Amino acid sequence: MFNVCYRMTNNREEAEDILQEAFTQAFMKLDSYRYESVFGAWLKRIVINTCINAKNKRKVELTLFEDLHRFDAPGETEESDEMIQLTVQGISKAMEKLPEGGRMIFSLYLFEGYDHGEIAQILNITESTSKSQFMRAKRRIIEILNEQKTGSYAN
Repeated sequence: MFNVCYRMTNNREEAEDILQEAFTQAFMKLDSYRYESVFGAWLKRIVINTCINAKNKRKVELTLFEDLHRFDAPGETEESDEMIQLTVQGISKAMEKLPEGGRMIFSLYLFEGYDHGEIAQILNITESTSKSQFMRAKRRIIEILNEQKTGSYAN
């Protein structure tokens, strides 16, 4: 659940605060759990909704520069490990450049395993909007990674 918060906020402390708030809300609403879905899915929806609500309240603008130190290049390692690390770095940095909606949809679909119907329900959007924003986010990440690969990506 922490990873869900972290991917949506890109900030460890904020993710911890939101997760604590989400667990408190889940505990308070435990009597409303209807056994229609797996408990983990019910809890994850509360966590995601809490993240969205926190983002809306704080109107936080996340930029690439805030978290650059997290993505410092690794020391000397085996070439394959370094390539994997650079790929993870690139994707993480590229995700930070996405608009908030695209980043959320990309994360929910790719990392959390939700389908577009579930994402549509969670974010209160249409399924086609989820699909199109995911494709835009995916294309943009590929563009950014290609720019980084050729060295033309200035940021």
